[in-house]
Amino acid sequence: MRKVDVERKTLETEAQISLNLDGSGKKNINTGIRFFDHMLEQWASHGYFDLDIKVDSKDKDPHHIVEDIAITLGEAYLKALCDKKGINRYGYAVIPMDEALTLTSIDISGRSFCGFNVPIQEERVSDFETILLKHFFSSFAAASKMTIHIKLLDGEDTHHKIESVFKSFARALRIACSIDKDHPNVTPSTKGVL
Repeated sequence: MRKVDVERKTLETEAQISLNLDGSGKKNINTGIRFFDHMLEQWASHGYFDLDIKVDSKDKDPHHIVEDIAITLGEAYLKALCDKKGINRYGYAVIPMDEALTLTSIDISGRSFCGFNVPIQEERVSDFETILLKHFFSSFAAASKMTIHIKLLDGEDTHHKIESVFKSFARALRIACSIDKDHPNVTPSTKGVL
């Protein structure tokens, strides 16, 4: 079972995440930031990951909440993928959200990198500070040890841009995490490790 519970406690936040890679998209998410909850719900739904996220923020700082969720979520994926035997390893998706269009490509490589090209001028969308978007994905990449490229190809509405990012990321991640039915016992690397 590729199912884990991960906790992160700091002086700023306490984050608890339950993740099932082979789920159906069930979610129970409460970060205290409504728009961020909505985006993480897209992640669960479009990746078919069962995801339970709870946060107790001691300082009520959105930066610490977003960062600690990203780190804890990255650690959960790293742990749930275990030895990575049989996974597809690579995943990509180009997903529209109305006029917005985002390309995401992922390599579960064991090497952390986040290429993030998503220009957003607005400082906020709803109760979410848009500057935290790149920080979220960079922190996730570092904690999960994945190579991630996200590129906004088109878009005008800030909400649509960010939602297309989360949906394309979730779809690409689902493909990368899925087991290759033709090679379920193979580690997809010429090095023999990921």
